[in-house]
Amino acid sequence: MFIVLIIAALAIFVLPNLWAKWVLKRHTRGRDDYPGTGAELADHLLRRLGIEGASVERTEFGDHYDPETRCVRLSPDNYDGRSLTAVTVAAHEVGHAIQHHQGYAPLLARSRLVGVAQKAEKLGAILMMAAPFLFLLTRLPGGLALVVVMAVISFGTAALVHLVTLPVEFDASFNRALPLLKEYVPPYDMAGARHVLTACAFTYVAASLASVMNLGRWLVILRR
Repeated sequence: MFIVLIIAALAIFVLPNLWAKWVLKRHTRGRDDYPGTGAELADHLLRRLGIEGASVERTEFGDHYDPETRCVRLSPDNYDGRSLTAVTVAAHEVGHAIQHHQGYAPLLARSRLVGVAQKAEKLGAILMMAAPFLFLLTRLPGGLALVVVMAVISFGTAALVHLVTLPVEFDASFNRALPLLKEYVPPYDMAGARHVLTACAFTYVAASLASVMNLGRWLVILRR
């Protein structure tokens, strides 16, 4: 049974990330028939859609959209790359800028929760370091309930952020980016674009499952 659980955990947490990396790498070949790089497409889309105040920057910390600075940030390969992966990732991040511009509620909720989650994660780290004292606390009247509440607040907030992230990412990919890509990517490349967007989405699904399972694991530990 233990071996089965290990295999299941690997399938949930490791395989989606490996698959996503493989898919992204598969489509990173430079394309001379593409009119621009990922950064150029992102900048063009922002201007074309009238998203004022938004910008595009190169980053070393992974592709993402920053709502606070209204900035689409792309990794060097996607910023400078003229490939299917580069333009697809760029369109996805512009999808988040569109969500922000239109006041998409799940994105705004995630942005608010992220700050709370960061504080909750610090609380979770304190819980882990204070584990020996927690075992003593749970033997006091009401101590177990207090520890369980603390764990739920800490790890539950992180799980909630991941769950809210799912509709945000799927909407940015398939409701925002995909229709835009149909206007810029050759029809024979659209299957690959969907492949890239789907692979990336699965990494968020895996992260959400991991977060929920982490919460469940702590609840089981604290109830013993």
